[in-house]
Amino acid sequence: MKSVLLLCGMMMWAHSFADDLSAGRAKADAACALCHGPMGMAGLPGAPNLAGQPAIYVSEQLKNYRSGKRQHEVMSFIAKPLNDEEIVQLAAWYSGIKVTVETP
Repeated sequence: MKSVLLLCGMMMWAHSFADDLSAGRAKADAACALCHGPMGMAGLPGAPNLAGQPAIYVSEQLKNYRSGKRQHEVMSFIAKPLNDEEIVQLAAWYSGIKVTVETP
């Protein structure tokens, strides 16, 4: 019985995570891609790469911009209307992008 409950819980979490990724990508395409690139690799000077960043980092920074704890003329404006669910979705999207490094 415990195994069945554990399996059901894991399946629900996986489905929820997939939903977060999909919603996060849609939100990122609409609001973030201009500066941070469509796959989280920044296209503008001064804009950080978000691809591969830990979800907790992306989430905390967006919350800090939203609250005013962290200030930036563009990000403070962009993050202000985000709700907690949207922040989780964006964090899931950016943290889910795999970044690889190769030696020259």
